[in-house]
Amino acid sequence: MPLKAVLFDMFDTLMLIEKDHMFYSPSLKRAYRSLVDSGVDVSFVDFRQAYIKARDALYAAADPTLEEPHFNVRIADALQSLGFKFAADSPVVSKATLAFCEEFMKYVRIDDDTETVLRKLHGRYRLGVVSNFAIPECVHKLLEQHDLAGLFDVVVVSATVNKRKPSPEIYQKALKKLGVTAEEAVFVGDTVDADVAGPKSVGMKTVFIERRVQKEVEQACPDQTIKRLSELPEALERTCKDI
Repeated sequence: MPLKAVLFDMFDTLMLIEKDHMFYSPSLKRAYRSLVDSGVDVSFVDFRQAYIKARDALYAAADPTLEEPHFNVRIADALQSLGFKFAADSPVVSKATLAFCEEFMKYVRIDDDTETVLRKLHGRYRLGVVSNFAIPECVHKLLEQHDLAGLFDVVVVSATVNKRKPSPEIYQKALKKLGVTAEEAVFVGDTVDADVAGPKSVGMKTVFIERRVQKEVEQACPDQTIKRLSELPEALERTCKDI
């Protein structure tokens, strides 16, 4: 069966988050300033504490089913715990989420090989992104910012579908949108459970990009392992021979 599609993880695969994920504090402060500008009268210390409690409670509730509530929900829950009655879809909350996103984007850079490899694969395969992220708008903004959006036939972000990798549903949604079977697709990513074990569980071949040492990869058994994206076209050729 010929290989028809290549699906990619986003962060630490196509784009790299720099400075050891130091984006969180400045991004949260940016969201807080947006809320203050919208008339929310609360100290940053109180907001931060409420936010952390709301975020952790959401993850505790969502982890067993691998759900991914939109980032707006944690902002709204934090504000409601402080006595502010804003719904998750309110303009005030959405504006704060966008502010967080805009600050986060400053800490993301495109991998040196990403554009070259994607343009080489574009037209030969149907391409897609399947990303775990609570702010889908941010994923799309980054792809547009780096002039990559037009290279992908599908972009599925966990908070859009309320399911995150390694949930089978998120891969299946992407495959359905591409119009291919799992056996006709390869998944490329840097995380063992989300980008190797998860895709393999629905029948996809996998290419593991080794950004850091992960002992679990030996048990997950990716079909190919690469050190950098520039090695991907050859890895796909080898994978095609095995299909």
